[in-house]
Amino acid sequence: MFDRLKDKLLNMILCREFLLILALFLCAGIMLYRIFDLQIVHGEEYQDSFVLMTKKERSISAARGNIYDRNGNLLAYNELAYFVTIEDVYESGSSKNVELNDTIYRLIKMIEYCGDDVVSDFNIYVNKNNEYEFTVSDNSLLRFLADIYGHPLTSELTYKEKSSTAEDVVNYLCDRTNFGIGTYTDPDDKKSFVPQMGYTKSEVIKMLTIRYAMSVNSYQKYIATTVATDVSERTVAVVQENAAELKGVSVEEDTIRKYNDSYYFSQIIGYTGKVSSTELETLQKSDASYRMNDIVGKAGIENVMETELHGTKGSETLYVDNTGKVQEILSRTEAVAGNDLYLTLDRDLQIAAYNILEQKIAGILVSKIINSKEYNAKLNSTSADIKIPIYDVYFALIDNSVIDTDHFDDVTAGDTEAEVYGKYVDRKASVFAKLREEFYDKKTPYNKLTKEYQNYQSYIVSMITDKGVLVSSLIDREDETYIAWRTEETISIHEYLHYCIAKGWIDTTRLNLEDQYSDSEEIYDHLVDYIFAQLDDSISFTKRLYKYMIQNDVVSGREICEILCEQNLIDIEDDERDKLFNGQKSAYQFMVNRITDLDITPAQLALDPCSGSIVITDVNNGDVLALVSYPSYDNNRMANGVDADYYAKLQNDQSTPLFNFATQERTAPGSTFKMVSATAGLCEGVISAGERINCTGIFTKVDPTQAPKCWIYPNGTHGNLTVSGAIQNSCNYFFYEVGYRLATRNGTYDSEAGLNTLAEYAGYYGLNDRSGVEIEEYAPKVSDEDPVRSAIGQGTNNYTTAQLARYVTTVANSGTCYDLTLLERLCDHNGNLLTQYEPKIRNTMDMMTESQWDAIHSGMKKVVESKSYFADYPIGVAGKTGTAQQSNSRPNHALFVAYAPYDSPEIAIATRIAFGYSSDYAAQTTERVLAYYFHLDEEDEILSGTADVAASAVIGHD
Repeated sequence: MFDRLKDKLLNMILCREFLLILALFLCAGIMLYRIFDLQIVHGEEYQDSFVLMTKKERSISAARGNIYDRNGNLLAYNELAYFVTIEDVYESGSSKNVELNDTIYRLIKMIEYCGDDVVSDFNIYVNKNNEYEFTVSDNSLLRFLADIYGHPLTSELTYKEKSSTAEDVVNYLCDRTNFGIGTYTDPDDKKSFVPQMGYTKSEVIKMLTIRYAMSVNSYQKYIATTVATDVSERTVAVVQENAAELKGVSVEEDTIRKYNDSYYFSQIIGYTGKVSSTELETLQKSDASYRMNDIVGKAGIENVMETELHGTKGSETLYVDNTGKVQEILSRTEAVAGNDLYLTLDRDLQIAAYNILEQKIAGILVSKIINSKEYNAKLNSTSADIKIPIYDVYFALIDNSVIDTDHFDDVTAGDTEAEVYGKYVDRKASVFAKLREEFYDKKTPYNKLTKEYQNYQSYIVSMITDKGVLVSSLIDREDETYIAWRTEETISIHEYLHYCIAKGWIDTTRLNLEDQYSDSEEIYDHLVDYIFAQLDDSISFTKRLYKYMIQNDVVSGREICEILCEQNLIDIEDDERDKLFNGQKSAYQFMVNRITDLDITPAQLALDPCSGSIVITDVNNGDVLALVSYPSYDNNRMANGVDADYYAKLQNDQSTPLFNFATQERTAPGSTFKMVSATAGLCEGVISAGERINCTGIFTKVDPTQAPKCWIYPNGTHGNLTVSGAIQNSCNYFFYEVGYRLATRNGTYDSEAGLNTLAEYAGYYGLNDRSGVEIEEYAPKVSDEDPVRSAIGQGTNNYTTAQLARYVTTVANSGTCYDLTLLERLCDHNGNLLTQYEPKIRNTMDMMTESQWDAIHSGMKKVVESKSYFADYPIGVAGKTGTAQQSNSRPNHALFVAYAPYDSPEIAIATRIAFGYSSDYAAQTTERVLAYYFHLDEEDEILSGTADVAASAVIGHD
């Protein structure tokens, strides 16, 4: 029977009908295969050689427009680079986190093994104390927390969410219900999951950075998340070799943003980075093509001109396999590059002015350093007499993290580093022992402690307050015991902390108490243990230890200098190094030489002075030719995704390099304001150009008991002066009188009326508004108290350097007030002109007569002629000095405004050196800038690369 069935089957196979049926089935299968069309969000799937293929649309970012200076020098551009990216192609389910985290972890290790870095633009980083810390604050922090917890508005944050620490956020995101970054202690028990376990904190942040970015992109299919930018060919090769086990990972070519002469222009140009949720919302209102993964301008001109520089995206249609790898490109529409922007800045002038300013600030430092442990002010000394002890310089190198104390115990540490570290270990043990005695045995009242131990105890209380252990909001500031500690300083830290515990001001949940009903002594013991645990890892406390080790000669100045050499922080000749190490050169002279040669810069020391600004304009159109802010930073390390460690370093830098001192620092203008008062007095008719006012030194007309004095008093008086002579001599008395007359109406002194009049004329010079520069600028403050003192630039007057530059520009051209601008022209990527930015006249001062302008101009010219460093100057210069006091314990601010040439003005300059002692230093700086601009000296003489200590300053005469 079986044989018969086999024969029948064979006959059927061989028959024509069976072959026809088989052919029909094959055709039908092919047709079904071809018409099978499963639609997804942005693509379609099909089977090709048993591989699931997905058709998708992908946007192509446009090349960002270049930025040039007015002469065509390239400042910002794009460079082709390799990017490592990852797409979320992982199946949802309980194993997704494990699989995805494993891929990301291995990918990070591969990239770092090849010498490259992964992106680090998450708003949390690991600080030197190995603690999680936010890199943002205030509103930016609230926006970040709202994004983390899924709230569209920051107002929706709960109190607990709003109060989250960086550690809280990390634990929340690492939890198994979110990204699952951690370890199950029992694989069969989901509750056994421990967030972060199995990874270092640094690894956790790197993984969180990528996972969070992927989650932000999750609502958009086929949007790759960048893992690393500008990677080497070695990284490319390793990633591609391991492609089979790196699901969703790709290597792509794209452009990165690069900046030439970055330190000189970063405060103006800014940088690019990944768009934030707030920025995206704003940008999409004008261009719906913006997406969450886009790179946009984050600061400066890059931000202001974002829509012009960004370009138009392209797109491509392609097929990818189930691991996200591209299999076929079906079509492509090319992106259109962004527009090129030309700025009004002169590259060479900007660089020269920056270097001239640094040289002068270094020169001031060198002239003020004394070979002493401390500066002891003499009776009747002023802020102009302040000196800088060399011991402060030694400590500044540690305090501002120039010297890396973490390297002292490294296996590669030098001999001096190792020796100093041994001293530190011994000193720390000794200090800890004495502090513990104070907590338990000695209980010395605060005011009976040495200054060193007062410093330590103040830091301890501040530390536990900052960490939320001592809850600031619960403290009763009127409490007698609190006052005894905080103000009277008559009780010990032992008594104060016990009282805090008794009053419930201590958050015991942060002390890891085993029993929530612990008695006060148990709480105190845990609090003390907590304090010492925190101090043990505290960089801030470590710096305090080193401060007193230097002060007490436990660590010598020579050792500090030797460590500079061992850590290769300075580049010096071998002979100079040998003289230090063999004792031929003192530590004092060695350090002064380093500052003189700018091996160590004012910014690194962050002592007064360490910052300044210069703004130079074309007086005939308001173009900004230079806008200098010292110190600055490298915006290459901020672009294409912020380097979190570098950003944190900048934020902790005591010289505040992220702060634009030209547009964001506001100080009193000092006597540079006197041209405003002169204008008001002349136009209001309370003085005339030829009228003389007698300076008697003390102005007693308003309040004899608090009479303001002229700067020359009690060493003399100015006698009878015209307005021109008053400007020349910067006579305070003359302008007190002008302010008084402006406030006296119908024989009655009216303070408000005087202030309103001064404000009106300040407004004519643009001082009641921002200067017009397109980057971020703080609003000015026109004085609203005391018209008499306000008339000499005191009161509450506060202006940026850019605002003072617009003011002196208006003086120089006799009354045309321009909106200052940084924008010159805009071209498409082929060089075709799109926009020529024209000067904008804000207002003109038609009420001023020629003779009135002459009186002001001639007074300013005489100011400059009185300066020795302007003697026999080849061109005429007019200017006005200004000294502004901020604190009795710090030097005064130094200001100078000027224009040149006198007879036919081309440029105006405003210079400020914060805490620069004397306006004379600002004037000397300006003279060097003018010499460079008008080619009055050899360039290598002007830009010597060393501290400018050539001229002393006239102190007091502003």
